[in-house]
Amino acid sequence: MLMAGLGGAAGLVGGFAVDGAARASAQAVPDNGKRTPKHRVIDAHNHPRWIGHDGARIIEDMDASGIERTWLLSWEIPEREIDPGYYAKLPPMGVGMPFRDVIDVAERYPNRFIPGTTTDPRDPHALPKLKAAVDLFRVRVFGEFKLRLRYDDTDAIRLFQYCGELGLPVVYHLDVTFPRHGVPSGWQWWYGGGIENMEAPLRLCPHTQFLGHGPGFWREISADADQDAVAYPKNKPIVGRGRILEYLDKYPNFNCDLSGGSGHTALSRNLDFTRKFLIDYQDRLFFGRDDFNNEMYDLLTSVNLPEDVLVKILAGNALRLVPV
Repeated sequence: MLMAGLGGAAGLVGGFAVDGAARASAQAVPDNGKRTPKHRVIDAHNHPRWIGHDGARIIEDMDASGIERTWLLSWEIPEREIDPGYYAKLPPMGVGMPFRDVIDVAERYPNRFIPGTTTDPRDPHALPKLKAAVDLFRVRVFGEFKLRLRYDDTDAIRLFQYCGELGLPVVYHLDVTFPRHGVPSGWQWWYGGGIENMEAPLRLCPHTQFLGHGPGFWREISADADQDAVAYPKNKPIVGRGRILEYLDKYPNFNCDLSGGSGHTALSRNLDFTRKFLIDYQDRLFFGRDDFNNEMYDLLTSVNLPEDVLVKILAGNALRLVPV
């Protein structure tokens, strides 16, 4: 069982005896409680004014966690599409996580944040608005893309292709309906459709790098995802090779955003599988948090990864797509 937060991982995790010297080489926690990681760390998924953290508190948390920079993402969405369960975590002054909050925080701390935003492909002016965000505010990431729209929609694909032309990686969120591939039993808060709705964008936009995230994404780590009736399958064996692995093998522009409870839950299901997965796909995995805890960092440093693999996942892959 992993112990989240600054306390680090337990000494024995799912059958892996964590070597104390290796653990100490990954990070040290001095008397002031701050982490001093051996490697550079880039958080490739977080938000401004989110879960009680304004800009100053985010910086304090990054410093305490040893994070060099964060991809600071907006969530642009019509109010009618927001799951009301988010309201307690969102800033109450606007809708979703407005781009103006990203810019306000990023301009206060320009050396710590990489700004990201999206436009809505249903807006006929989506492309020029995105270009303006890049030119005026140096936006370098398209994210977080999270709408009640199937991502193989023609206008969405056109926007994704334009992101590739601008050099913007696309960070997208998936939430699915239940029963899978059936008639929903009632109103459900879905976003993007299923992972199968990413095949057309991946195929038609080969120069755009896509980073998948969310419960609807990470449940596809297992080949029995369609038979599982819960958003977050926990403490269940991973069966066969899920569609995440299939797409990693098939599409060179398909990548995995490890952030959030969904990523942590998926990678905690079977640590033998996880270690092999992290090594096999080391160039396609991106450390992120989407929160202000250290669960994913603790997991990554608990499974005795080769040092070069850890370097790539913690920062190298993010720096390759968005150099600083």
